[in-house]
Amino acid sequence: MARINPITSNHLSSAVTNTQKTLAHSLPAFDVYIQLYSLFEKVKDVTGKRTAALFAWSVSTASNSALCTSFFRKIIVEDGENPEEITLNDHEKVLLDFGSAISQHKGRIADHIYNSLAQYHNEEEMVLLIAFAGQLIATNIFNNVVETEIDESLTQYLPAKYYV
Repeated sequence: MARINPITSNHLSSAVTNTQKTLAHSLPAFDVYIQLYSLFEKVKDVTGKRTAALFAWSVSTASNSALCTSFFRKIIVEDGENPEEITLNDHEKVLLDFGSAISQHKGRIADHIYNSLAQYHNEEEMVLLIAFAGQLIATNIFNNVVETEIDESLTQYLPAKYYV
């Protein structure tokens, strides 16, 4: 059960997530966290939809966020792939390693991990990828602390390790 109940209202669209309904308790917090979606769109412009979803999935998985892992896993699965059995090219592999490392090591990543990705991206793109990962980690932390309930549309995408 969530530590903070999402706001319920007949005026809210069914497309509004449990995270967004919980953030609605504080408009400034909502405004900051909703920027994740515009950052994700920019990451998709740089890497493509598939790779952006895989990157976000790697960050969320390493952050141990059931909700966000399920959200991005859904995108991957609906596009016809199983994230646990996916074939990656060299760029995708270093991008996912980069995302996982940021989460696991709280941003203190080794030079070789950073440099491996920087060979594929200019400084503007690197800033975007790092900012997106940071914002996603903040979202993962928020959901983990609040114990935000998994949205009904995501439950079938919840990885087995989260089942109790």
